[in-house]
Amino acid sequence: MPFANQAPLDENGVCPLCRRGLRGFDAAYCYGAYDGNLRRLIHLLKYDRMRPLAVPLGRLMAAGLPPNEPVDAVVPVPLHWRRRWRRGFNQSELLARQVAERYGVKVSSALRRGRATASQAGLTSSRRRANVAGAFFVKRRQEVEGRRILLVDDVMTTGATAGACGAALKRAGASRVTVLTLARVDRRNNVRAPEPAAQGVAACQP
Repeated sequence: MPFANQAPLDENGVCPLCRRGLRGFDAAYCYGAYDGNLRRLIHLLKYDRMRPLAVPLGRLMAAGLPPNEPVDAVVPVPLHWRRRWRRGFNQSELLARQVAERYGVKVSSALRRGRATASQAGLTSSRRRANVAGAFFVKRRQEVEGRRILLVDDVMTTGATAGACGAALKRAGASRVTVLTLARVDRRNNVRAPEPAAQGVAACQP
């Protein structure tokens, strides 16, 4: 996504969160923006329990990963057992199966959520990170150690959940953690639009 923020990238293209070590993953990719029809399809899968949608959505999702990105195992972002029990499934796991099938690798359930967390909706970036800090752990280290992990989730907003999962995978010995999501929330919606230029001159944003 185009970068538009008050805290710009440095000369190496690295954002402030990465410079401060607040990201637990090495790279992140997505299929599209969390908007319009894609957003509605994700809601149908996630909240209306239309599980068959995971097949076409997972295939679209796999197209968002560059072909040269190395992957040894696919790991879905886990739900807490209570939330999974209420929903009946983990949408990230359904999507992960489709991605793993395309790349000919296995889906690992080594990553677990050790505690329930409050909803991330409406929280600031820092509060999101605090909310999920320490919430994830790896149960079977041998499935992660020395491997290049593709972490799969349905939507990325600030990356706080992906970062916490990535940190847990790295602590367990993963050599690389790449995040793949179906959609990415466009945080630029909070950036104030530039004032229109006078006398018919088109306004632009640096």
